[in-house]
Amino acid sequence: MLKEKVEEIINQVRPYLQRDGGDVELVAVEDDGVVKVRLKGACAG
Repeated sequence: MLKEKVEEIINQVRPYLQRDGGDVELVAVEDDGVVKVRLKGACAG
């Protein structure tokens, strides 16, 4: 359930990151609520 909520939020911000040449990938949602993401690409600006 938490993982789906996190993915929903990531999908909302992803277009803004992609516009700058980057992206974000969900790596893990830990049992204690820690969310790990991987930022990809290079942002310009």
